[in-house]
Amino acid sequence: MSQTYQPKKRKRAKTHGFLVRSKSKTGRNVLKRRLQKGRKKLAV
Repeated sequence: MSQTYQPKKRKRAKTHGFLVRSKSKTGRNVLKRRLQKGRKKLAV
């Protein structure tokens, strides 16, 4: 069985980062919910 997850910091930030989340309305909702929940990290 081969290892399927090949982590890359740039790719991770580009797809799940704060700036990407801030762009769309749904992404902003995600950030808002995480803020309300009291998450230490809102996004990657």
